[in-house]
Amino acid sequence: MFPTLLIVDDEQPILHSLEGLLSDEGFNVLTAPNGYECLKTIDAEHPDLVLLDIWMPGLDGIETLREIKKSHPDIPVIMISGHGTIDTAVTATKYGAFSFIEKPISIDKVIVAINNALNFRKLEEENRFLRTRMIAKNAIDGSSPPILALKQQIIAAAPTEAPILITGENGTGKELAARTIHQFSTHSESPLITVNCAAIPEALFESELLGHEKGAFEGAKAKHIGRFELADGGTLFFNEIGDMNLANQGKLLQVIEEKRFCRLGGSRVIDVNVRIIAATNKDLRKEIEEGRFREDLYFRLNGVPLDMPPLRNRLEDLPLLVERFTQAWCKTTESEPKAFGQDAMEALADHSWPGNVRELKNLVERLLITVNKETISLTDLPTPYRASEPKEAAGGLSDLADISDFKQAKEAFEREYIKRRLAECGNDTASAAKSLGVSKGHITRILKP
Repeated sequence: MFPTLLIVDDEQPILHSLEGLLSDEGFNVLTAPNGYECLKTIDAEHPDLVLLDIWMPGLDGIETLREIKKSHPDIPVIMISGHGTIDTAVTATKYGAFSFIEKPISIDKVIVAINNALNFRKLEEENRFLRTRMIAKNAIDGSSPPILALKQQIIAAAPTEAPILITGENGTGKELAARTIHQFSTHSESPLITVNCAAIPEALFESELLGHEKGAFEGAKAKHIGRFELADGGTLFFNEIGDMNLANQGKLLQVIEEKRFCRLGGSRVIDVNVRIIAATNKDLRKEIEEGRFREDLYFRLNGVPLDMPPLRNRLEDLPLLVERFTQAWCKTTESEPKAFGQDAMEALADHSWPGNVRELKNLVERLLITVNKETISLTDLPTPYRASEPKEAAGGLSDLADISDFKQAKEAFEREYIKRRLAECGNDTASAAKSLGVSKGHITRILKP
């Protein structure tokens, strides 16, 4: 289907000449002799692009452009002028014109401008589609009261410039909340850059944050752009902010307050405009009392506090989450969908979920891989997820008092404690081993049947 163009000019010879030339190029062409007819034609036909003369009697081109952009901001407009000035071109651009062409008109220039405008519109439509998909992908699933309250807070806080501090247990979806905030913010067209404070070595933190020039220190063989610079105009998300040491906290605070910095080894001052979002699973108030976190940084970060509810406090969302994880996995792997039986769902609802939504997601994917039948039942669930496990037992720890032998009780405690930490880490053995300060082999040996 060929694009439809609307040509608007009060000079009939130019109107008919452009109509014939552009029709020969394969475009569907509409014409209008003035601004009023232009607006009526746009409402009726919704063309793909408008070629608009600036100097017309009555409603001139600039006023017509403003009216077009009010009601049809998606339609690109190319302005045409017989005696244009820089001021006129600036004004037209200010009100949304895509480009500016002077008379006498070169048909080659017109066709180039039209193709550029149509390609730009196509890119904008693709970006809108991708952004819609991204918002859907990052949506926080659930309709429980805690989640509805959280969504309302996000919608209220996202369009502001206030820094946001997201708190919550491991696996509750803090990074998902940060991405949702970014998508609904005024910075959504710019990048979201994540800084995992727990994963960056303390000695390299300043370089990662601010960047460095070539030769700034031993091993700096090339210039490195830091996270602040990469996020300029967008959002900078500090995940696990509670794991940052005091020295680096001070450096971060300085950049946040001054909104400028120099790369390591450099002298040029770089100004930045970023939205700050931070997340932690720690109680920062307690960290402040114990001297591990700066109070002034806390107040800088805690503009809008958001607390992610644990899964045990929103169990009514569990069926929806299971369904979403199942659909996503089956779509990604192109496998046949499977259902969870009522007995399995009741057992899952009775679990304490120390690893929260991440634990649930990993369990669902594990079952979809290992269970070779259409319906997943209670007997398919791993032992810790059976309904017979007391919810308050936190993985069997409450039964330790019944063990009379101290050595056996100690071994049972270690086994159950590791199981719980493993669940908190989404059954990721490497992460659990790191958090416990032991080797992966130690965990495997303890949990070996």
